[in-house]
Amino acid sequence: MTTHDYVRAFAGAFVLISLALGVEASPLFVSKYFLWFTAFVGANLFQSAFTGICPLVTILHKLGVKDEKPSCAR
Repeated sequence: MTTHDYVRAFAGAFVLISLALGVEASPLFVSKYFLWFTAFVGANLFQSAFTGICPLVTILHKLGVKDEKPSCAR
């Protein structure tokens, strides 16, 4: 897996977990304040699309995860 794959997997997992913990209809409901975490993940994804800054990518690079190869690489 590449950093791009990990970022998508982590973001999706965090959104689903925070929704399960923050929506009152969920059997895993804890508090409606978990929905703030969902908003944080979405805001972070949105800003990283424009700035290229993503804290998770920095962490993954330090752990040795490689970036994906360019599609036109020879």
